Amino acid sequence: MAARLLLRAGKSLALAGTAVGGGGAAVAIATSDDPQSTLKLFTNVPLRLFRNSVTAAAIAFVRVANVMSSDYEYSLWGLPEGSVERAKVKHEVHLRSARRLQELCFKNGGIYIKLGQHIGQLVFDEFDPVPLASASLAQVHVARTRDGQKVAVKVQHTHLTDTAAADYATVGLIVNTLHWLFPSFDYRWLLDEVRESELDFLTEAKNNEKCLENFQKLSPHVAGYVYAPRVYWKLSTSKLLTMEFIDGVQVNDVKAIQRLGLQPSEVAKLVSQAFAEMIYKHGFVHCDPHAANLMIRPLPSSSRSIFGKRKPQLILLDHGLYRELEPPMRINYAALWKGLVFADAKAIKENSVKLGAGDDLYALFAGVLTMRPWNRVVDPAIDHLVLEGNDNDRSELQMFASQYFSEISELLSRLPRVILLMLKTNDCLRSVNHALGSSLETFLIIGRVSSEAILKAKMLENKSLLRSINIWLEEVLLEARFLGMQMILWLLHLRRALYWS
Repeated sequence: MAARLLLRAGKSLALAGTAVGGGGAAVAIATSDDPQSTLKLFTNVPLRLFRNSVTAAAIAFVRVANVMSSDYEYSLWGLPEGSVERAKVKHEVHLRSARRLQELCFKNGGIYIKLGQHIGQLVFDEFDPVPLASASLAQVHVARTRDGQKVAVKVQHTHLTDTAAADYATVGLIVNTLHWLFPSFDYRWLLDEVRESELDFLTEAKNNEKCLENFQKLSPHVAGYVYAPRVYWKLSTSKLLTMEFIDGVQVNDVKAIQRLGLQPSEVAKLVSQAFAEMIYKHGFVHCDPHAANLMIRPLPSSSRSIFGKRKPQLILLDHGLYRELEPPMRINYAALWKGLVFADAKAIKENSVKLGAGDDLYALFAGVLTMRPWNRVVDPAIDHLVLEGNDNDRSELQMFASQYFSEISELLSRLPRVILLMLKTNDCLRSVNHALGSSLETFLIIGRVSSEAILKAKMLENKSLLRSINIWLEEVLLEARFLGMQMILWLLHLRRALYWS
């Protein structure tokens, strides 16, 4: 009955459009500059509406024993969720409906063909309903495009945008209440970071491409060793991101890295190099480099050495959280880290104050950055910043955190929000570095890249001949210093090797 009514409705709509509009149509045709085209318009529209109604009725309704139900509802009736039979029947209904729509587009022609082409470009040939990975904002599925390309599809969780406002309000209530009850516990800055969590996947896609462009332009010597999945823009929206699927292993999976013929120490150096370039030279930083967002694969263009080893390539995933370091802040932060690597107390204090720590909390800021007490921060030993991860280190850190809890809260409330994100980035990288063996060379990489950024900034400030000579002399002295540190590092490695042998 419902199908018959719907079919009648289509016929009635066509007839009514012709009858009611008959007088108006005659007038329109008679007064038109192009009577022939106008006549086609008034005769084709009702016919197209009728075809649309018939196709919709065929998809939406079927008659079984004088009972009307949707094709999907009837065909899937009684088949358990998740069963092979249900999946097979559902695919058949999809195919049946698609063919009806295809026939409609062919009959109507014109814009319907164009519409069909656009729809055809958005349909994946295969789509695995089981997520490959799931996180707080989205989950990732493996799919295959119509032209056979294997892709990773990141899908935002349902109703995430609708619940975001309520989530922000809840976090705000908790943070503000805690601050009211315990004034020293001031984490209101955290609320601002939560509020700015990126929910637009198109922005993430732009970050992805900008990151790689920066490596090509500003760090060409590293660019080939850093990669991000290619974005399929035509298959992406603000809530769905389609990217190239890349095989690799997680950056902290040491055994899997070794099975690929890669050395964990080389991976650690590459991660440190890539993020040092982003922080100190690009000023555009991936601020969520935890292990799940960093993958490693053999460099596609590399071959195995005589020892069976290959060069690594770092794959950067999840580009939703980026922050920009403006030039003055970037250079101050670089100068601070250069001071930390070289145990330069004066430079550490000067740049900590410039970044907002103040004359009273600069030593604490250095401690938070390095996870070392001040006497270790200014220790001239080459390995003064290395955390061994043993029980002594852990107990020292726990005592440090509990002893200076209120001061740490005060420090975090003073620092610019972008520096707070740098702290998070620093912690993530420290964790990755520790999993890969806490190489001493990673700190030398930080010292070198931060020094290069500072020298380049000095050169841009003043391009006079005298300035250039001074900068050249400074570069020579720095190279001599790094050479000496490398020799000491080599001797340390040799001593450790002899000790364990």
